[in-house]
Amino acid sequence: MTVQSGTERRRAMDVRTELNHRERATLRAVAEGHAEISCSCEPDLFVDGLACCDQHTAHRLAHLGLVAPARGGRWGERVPALLTEAGARALGVAVPALATPGLAAA
Repeated sequence: MTVQSGTERRRAMDVRTELNHRERATLRAVAEGHAEISCSCEPDLFVDGLACCDQHTAHRLAHLGLVAPARGGRWGERVPALLTEAGARALGVAVPALATPGLAAA
């Protein structure tokens, strides 16, 4: 498995198909502070305390660098999920309003 830099991920995002409706909805949930992410190499996403019904989407968003843990944690621990700068660009929203978990988008 190769590790991509942030620049390579952004280029990969440009080449891939656009985000689908479910991926955009998942990013909005993260942006609005409704999501937690597990600390692992294949992070799981939880929305309003429930496991995301589409973990493939959760893994894809994490691997594309669109969502990330807000802080470090123990292996498997659930921590707040953050929308990254790349995630904010993908949604077309401002980053500062989304940089704090639990802070709803304006």
